[in-house]
Amino acid sequence: MNLLRAAATVSGITLLSRITGLIRENLTASIFGASIFTDAFFVAFRLPNLLRRMFAEGAFSQAFVPMLAHARAGSDEQTTKLMVDRIATALFWVLLAVSALGVAAAPALVWLMASGLSREPQAFDTAVVMTRWMFPYILFISLVALSSGILNTWRRFALPAFSPVLLNLCFIGAALGLSRHFDPPVYALAAGVVLGGIAQLAIQIPALRRIGMLPRIGPGLVTAFRDPQTRRLLRQMGPAVLAVSVAQISLVVNTHIASRLAAGSVSWISYADRLMEFPTALLGVALGTVLLPNLSRAGADADTTEYSQLLDWGLRLVVVLALPCMVGLSLMAEPLTALLFNYGRFGAHDVAMTQAAVIGYSVGLLGLIAIKVLAPGFYAKQDLRTPVKIALFVLLLTQLMNLVTVPLFAHAGLALSISIGALANAGLLLAGLRRRGLYTPTPDWTRFLAQVIAACAAMGLLLWFTVDRVDWIGMHAHPLLRIGTGLALVAGAGLLYLSTLALLGVRPRHFLRRARDR
Repeated sequence: MNLLRAAATVSGITLLSRITGLIRENLTASIFGASIFTDAFFVAFRLPNLLRRMFAEGAFSQAFVPMLAHARAGSDEQTTKLMVDRIATALFWVLLAVSALGVAAAPALVWLMASGLSREPQAFDTAVVMTRWMFPYILFISLVALSSGILNTWRRFALPAFSPVLLNLCFIGAALGLSRHFDPPVYALAAGVVLGGIAQLAIQIPALRRIGMLPRIGPGLVTAFRDPQTRRLLRQMGPAVLAVSVAQISLVVNTHIASRLAAGSVSWISYADRLMEFPTALLGVALGTVLLPNLSRAGADADTTEYSQLLDWGLRLVVVLALPCMVGLSLMAEPLTALLFNYGRFGAHDVAMTQAAVIGYSVGLLGLIAIKVLAPGFYAKQDLRTPVKIALFVLLLTQLMNLVTVPLFAHAGLALSISIGALANAGLLLAGLRRRGLYTPTPDWTRFLAQVIAACAAMGLLLWFTVDRVDWIGMHAHPLLRIGTGLALVAGAGLLYLSTLALLGVRPRHFLRRARDR
């Protein structure tokens, strides 16, 4: 299997997901603006999203995919299927109970997440109602994570990468078609989230049936928990939950702080985060999705050379793609924010505030993407304790940085603290992999870094001299002209970067790699 082609496939489909995600955010900004009601929605959505990252795409996937890869390597298909059935049964009933508890405890959870909303009783009540609507989303998306883990282990990467598109389409459809039927209209977004969770799960079922791995969820919860593989998964998930929880605790604290800043701060950070998720998903998620099952396979085969080479390949792609994104986003924060969000009720002040948060996030983009490659280096070896220790340190560092950055930069200081924490996290993960002998860099890294930095410098100079010459807010009345100007600038900067790399000797063939088949 060609790993670059697989990563490009996932990245291309993820691009579609992020484009529809940006359309969804554009509609949200245009229709609902940045107000106490959008703050209420983002707070309410963050609660089930937090659990999704903790139990579904985070801890569960990190523990489940390496275990499934080892089971598939050492067992027959019937035994592997029985393990999947019992894990699916345990997951379903536990998360059904979690969803019910979340619905009941919604007022307390909203207050813990963003007590600042209590100053606006209507916004607080709205957040509580939307939290109750959206909490069952965690059940659907956790089963989606189970299905995606199975399909990725069988090297069916395309469908799991496509499923987030359905969430965005449901979101868009709800914003356009349902908002006039709700009071306040922002309730339509909560309905879109629930519909999106159902759609994402439904699309995975035929693919699982085709490979003979459609989980059978039964009533035997006790039997499922008695299964050794289920208990082993739970033991593996313990450290993973803690590791992911640390990052989510940081988000909760930051949301709490933002809710006590100027009205709209939660929304500005959320819009900036959406913009930053674009390169993070295209690069980091795609690479992590492809690397984890292949690293797990190399680990099961005790192939240390293949293991190190896979990590090296991933890190090279991170550097060659993430560094120019970091430079480009920091210099194009205003035009990109204006292009995407400066419509309807999202005014010039909102652009300036979101732009500041984008710049803060861009500082740590390299770290945010590198983590997606480095962390699987531990997960594939079923070592989740080391990332936990690092995450705990990063949580402390991030909150200490908030004491300095928030007084200086308000909501943008929260983004800057996350960036500093991400860079520290990536550096510590890299050091840990090298210390354990799991990763040995190839000898030409110094030259490669110099080539990439030189190309980024050329691109940065172009953007430095051109971006400020355009009145991006003043072009609000001519959206097509603004979009064309912005896209032309992005294309010119990208072409200059790639041309400079080519002149310095970096070629696409240097990143071609095939995974070893059994």
